[in-house]
Amino acid sequence: MDELGRIDAAAVQQAAKNPVLVILDDVRSMHNVGSAFRTCDAFAAEGIYLCGYTPAPPHRDIQKTALGATETVAWKHFATTMEAINAARDAGYRIYAVEQAHNSISLEQFNMKEDERIALVFGNEVTGVNDEVLAIADGCIEIPQWGSKHSLNISVSVGVVLWELVRK
Repeated sequence: MDELGRIDAAAVQQAAKNPVLVILDDVRSMHNVGSAFRTCDAFAAEGIYLCGYTPAPPHRDIQKTALGATETVAWKHFATTMEAINAARDAGYRIYAVEQAHNSISLEQFNMKEDERIALVFGNEVTGVNDEVLAIADGCIEIPQWGSKHSLNISVSVGVVLWELVRK
């Protein structure tokens, strides 16, 4: 670790974070959950909320892709995504669904305000972000795509969006 300049888990927990929270809305795959944890760690997100039937640590299939990030990223589990959104709003976050939707903002055109905290809602692998969530979100962010599928795996989407937001 020293030769790579990495800090240990305790230092990561205390380090400054980017003002971004990830909310997983009924994500099925434990591997996707683990990957989201690892990505949140890599980009120093403030935390991750797991909602509904999204699996939660500890579980070996989550750990397989998280590689210990469940110990460095703050997380909570909520019975519903609406409960998580209400908690995020109460904590001062603006809510953005990452979804292909009418009037969505293309990711490269989305700009966070300097003192803004945002929560990004990533939806189920098949059905996307819940309609109830879309109805109350402050907006939708869409990743531009040019292929025939027009969809990305959720773990890839988390990486793309977090990278774009924190690099600015």
